[in-house]
Amino acid sequence: MTEAEDRKPQSDEAHSAFRQPPGAAASADGESSTTSEFEIPQGLAVSRPAGSESETTSEFALPEGLDVPPAPPAESEGSAFSTPSTYSAWTAPTAFTPASGVPLVSLTKDVPWQDRMRAMLRMPVAERPAPETPQRHDDDTGPAVPRVLDLTLRIGELLLAGGEGAEDVEAAMFAVCRSYGLDRCEPNVTFTLLSISHQPSLVEDPVTASRTVRRRGTDYTRLAAVFHLVDDLSDPDTQTSLEEAYRRLAEIRRNRHPYPTWVLTVASGSLAGAASLLVGGDVIVFFAALFGAMLGDRLAWLCAGRGLPEFYQFAVAAMPPAAIGIALTLTHVDVKSSAVITGGLFALLPGRALVAGVQDGLTGFYITAAARLLEVMYFFVSIVAGVLVVLYFGVQLGAELNPDAALGTGDQPVVQIFASMLLSLAFAILLQQERSTVLAVTLNGGIAWCVYGAMHYTGGISPVASTAAAAGLVGLFGQLMSRYRFASALPYTTAAIGPLLPGSATYFGLLAIAQSKVDAGLLSLSKAVALAMAIAIGVNLGGEISRLFLKVPGAASAAGRRAAKRTRGF
Repeated sequence: MTEAEDRKPQSDEAHSAFRQPPGAAASADGESSTTSEFEIPQGLAVSRPAGSESETTSEFALPEGLDVPPAPPAESEGSAFSTPSTYSAWTAPTAFTPASGVPLVSLTKDVPWQDRMRAMLRMPVAERPAPETPQRHDDDTGPAVPRVLDLTLRIGELLLAGGEGAEDVEAAMFAVCRSYGLDRCEPNVTFTLLSISHQPSLVEDPVTASRTVRRRGTDYTRLAAVFHLVDDLSDPDTQTSLEEAYRRLAEIRRNRHPYPTWVLTVASGSLAGAASLLVGGDVIVFFAALFGAMLGDRLAWLCAGRGLPEFYQFAVAAMPPAAIGIALTLTHVDVKSSAVITGGLFALLPGRALVAGVQDGLTGFYITAAARLLEVMYFFVSIVAGVLVVLYFGVQLGAELNPDAALGTGDQPVVQIFASMLLSLAFAILLQQERSTVLAVTLNGGIAWCVYGAMHYTGGISPVASTAAAAGLVGLFGQLMSRYRFASALPYTTAAIGPLLPGSATYFGLLAIAQSKVDAGLLSLSKAVALAMAIAIGVNLGGEISRLFLKVPGAASAAGRRAAKRTRGF
């Protein structure tokens, strides 16, 4: 073998990039002498701290011959989770989580489901407690989310169409979702649209469904049945499957109204007659107002059958009582014709929609409140238009109507208390209430009028303040009854405010405008608006006082109720 062949590598493994080149001295110890770029160059001395046993050197070591001061004792290597050396338990700053722990939201089962759901809706999503044991299902997989959302929207539709407040509708929808184990739900209610969104987790897409409210009808019996259904779904001890809930909801929809049409017509006339007695009328005025209101109700039903909007229905219904009052004046019958027209207005004033609109505004649902109040304004304008047309022709025919006449002087308290109770009874029938609630709301209306009469006629207090106080008592009583029976408060409050509606102020304002006394008419109409707002605010305030301070079966304390933080200036 030649010398060249001897230097040629025999294989690929014979030569490596890390092989020591020929001519270099091998290491004395026979081991690998591979070095690191962080190794101290040969010839530099390494100064080690006292007590250190580490042989590792550093490129930042000082050259040999330099005086190095003694190093402090070495500290053990720390961790990101170890306590800092500057930490002191006595001077520690305030921790994010207090020493007593995060306060637990107390939502006991004794509290009505309305309060529990309302409190959770006002919490951020991350702070809401986990749902309780969900309702039973046909299999272990649980119900389909779209079906639960559909059931929730159908229940919310019945409540909103029945006149329930937006906050109570959201609470009911939230209760239905949580009863079936859907905790990440966000219901949203406006005047005509309901929507709900459910997000299973933070990484999954949300499922959203919506429903439009096309028709509205007043049936408090159906409203109470829906509240009973939601109460059963919210009770963990009452297991209700999804199919059973659908079946009960279908039965509620199929149920007919508790009162026939002719009873509603008689109730409308009785309401107008009772209102005429309330403002100082006699027997002739009572029957005249009763006949006029019944005629107006039949004309309104005829217009509804022809498909006319409610605006024209209210205008047509307001004309017969005003026409009868004008006829009595032209025939020189010695009666208070103004009481006949006032009684007819009592039967048409939209007190239910007014209370619901103001309640939505006070609870922060401003879009729904604006829509409800706009609806009230349209109804009011239609009533004004119908009465003004008749009053204008009556003034042209020479009818002597006095807009400065005083009605309801309070000199017959027994008759007026009886009239207020009859008015509340007729109003309850018109609202299609359950027969078991009619007696309670009738007594509530009589008590409200007693409070108003004692403050205004006996005490000389302004009618606005007297109306607000009486309406607050109505709201307080209604809230107590609803919380005792775990039902809606509307059947106990709406009919009871009937005697407090501003019928006489509305009539005298319209009469002054018809006689070209615009300033006096606008002043009287502004008084009517103030009385209406006092009624709505008083009813809402009475309910809030019941939730805050009073302890009744099923009532929550003030500490467990969180205030709404929608508008606080920041």
